[in-house]
Amino acid sequence: MNISVSELIVRYLERLGIDHIFGMPGAHVLPIYDRLHDSGVKSVLVKHEQGAAFMAGGYARISHQPAACIATAGPGATNLLTGIANAYAERLPVLAITGETSTYIFGRGGLQESSGEGGAIDQGALFASVTRYHKLIERTDYLGQVLNQAAQALLGREPGPVLLSIPYNVQKESVDDSVLDQIHFPRKAAVRHTASIAELAELLRAAHTPVIVAGYGCIQAGARDVVAALATQFNIPVTTSLKAKGVVAEGSPLSLGCLGVTSNGDAYRYLVDHADLLVFLGASFNERTSYLWDAKLLGGKKIAQVDRDAAQLGRVFQPDVAICGDIRAVAEDLLATLRADAMPPKTLDRLDGHRRAAVLTADEPDAASAQSFRLMQGFFSRLARHFPHNALVFDDNIVFAQSYFDVSDRNHYFPNSGISSLGHAIPAAIGARCFAKDSPTFAILGDGGFQMCCMEMMTAVNYGIPLNVVVINNGTLSLIRKNQFQLYGERYIDCDFTNPDFGLLAQSFGVHHYRIESEAALDALFANADLTGTINLIEILLDKHAFPRYLSAR
Repeated sequence: MNISVSELIVRYLERLGIDHIFGMPGAHVLPIYDRLHDSGVKSVLVKHEQGAAFMAGGYARISHQPAACIATAGPGATNLLTGIANAYAERLPVLAITGETSTYIFGRGGLQESSGEGGAIDQGALFASVTRYHKLIERTDYLGQVLNQAAQALLGREPGPVLLSIPYNVQKESVDDSVLDQIHFPRKAAVRHTASIAELAELLRAAHTPVIVAGYGCIQAGARDVVAALATQFNIPVTTSLKAKGVVAEGSPLSLGCLGVTSNGDAYRYLVDHADLLVFLGASFNERTSYLWDAKLLGGKKIAQVDRDAAQLGRVFQPDVAICGDIRAVAEDLLATLRADAMPPKTLDRLDGHRRAAVLTADEPDAASAQSFRLMQGFFSRLARHFPHNALVFDDNIVFAQSYFDVSDRNHYFPNSGISSLGHAIPAAIGARCFAKDSPTFAILGDGGFQMCCMEMMTAVNYGIPLNVVVINNGTLSLIRKNQFQLYGERYIDCDFTNPDFGLLAQSFGVHHYRIESEAALDALFANADLTGTINLIEILLDKHAFPRYLSAR
């Protein structure tokens, strides 16, 4: 049966399992929007196309399924670019659909043309380095192959974003609906390990004070329970990367907390002073985690590395044992091997002594410094107690959460990693809440980043999507001011600004507002506010002259 290309695209979305598409209509994508009208795919109108890409990314992060965004030609497409770049860095399966001018005016100066012809911008070239696959579809005779290639890129073992740009006239052409039969949806088979589990087991048997360094790969593989079982049965402490907070419940006896330059340093000290074996499970050991690749973290230790991506093995350091495989499968086999060998649990004398010493030498240099961040510490401690499971936390700030937020193994913490773009948390949280409809959802960001994306709060209002937006209000770009304080002789430039009245702004949005200036206000917030079913703007006051101690630039 003949149908329009625009209808075929909508059916393609449905076959991919996509039930929401985030975007903004324009003349060059109206044929697709018209077919969305009667489909099972719900369109969500955003305030800026960058927000659409971030929303799709947030949806993909929580669902582990493909998500979609849509924009018109020219500026609509280019506005997607930052969000698609973030999805590429995070390996998120985000399908971006954009319009284009009709093929018969390519190169003739069509409005918003981005075909690359006749001096027009080349949209494909712009997106080439931040997509797994991109295609300007100029005709229909190869449409099936294009859609199949897109599905492979979205659903393959190493997923990532895809861009399909479809000219206006092509959207209106007819094709046979059997084109959809050319699309094959790959199954994600577990990558079997290519090195002996026995070698890794032998390293663990010989070690006195091993530590598991758990990365985001553990979460992607659904391996939280297996990693926790391995740690618990054999008394192996666990530290995580920032993205992997909560692989094991933070605050539990074997958790060392988060490893990273913006953390409180507890895990770092234990690794440097006591560990004799590090077992990296799906952790890339990037700049933040590695303390700028500090040699002391790995010095004098045996190293084992497990990752599903062979390119990660040995990329930063030379492991003594390297295993390419699915993290969960490797951890299960390792656990079974160690149980069969009846390996005794490790002693925890070093860990106990480390914890006693940590109580006597807290990271904060004095009471005044600790007082500066008491509201942030108080907020995160209350958040952990009030929502011990099922919460979604999207965090653009990360500095305070890394040290103060004990993420349980049943919560979901999403730091702004990827390309670390400001303006990410609010739209990403909205996208995630579209999938996890009953989960209390928080977007945490500074006041500078908030003003890049605050208009997307109206998207939440328009669709009745419950959301808590937590703004750290200190009237400055904190990272820039801190660096200018620490590294540039307090020569402050272009970091300070005046904020709007957040209470009036919340009133104009029609959402609840809470201003936090004291511990009592925090208690009242968590005791009285509806943090699950409404939209709230929560501002926490912070002194712009108070800086965390870490150095963030080299």
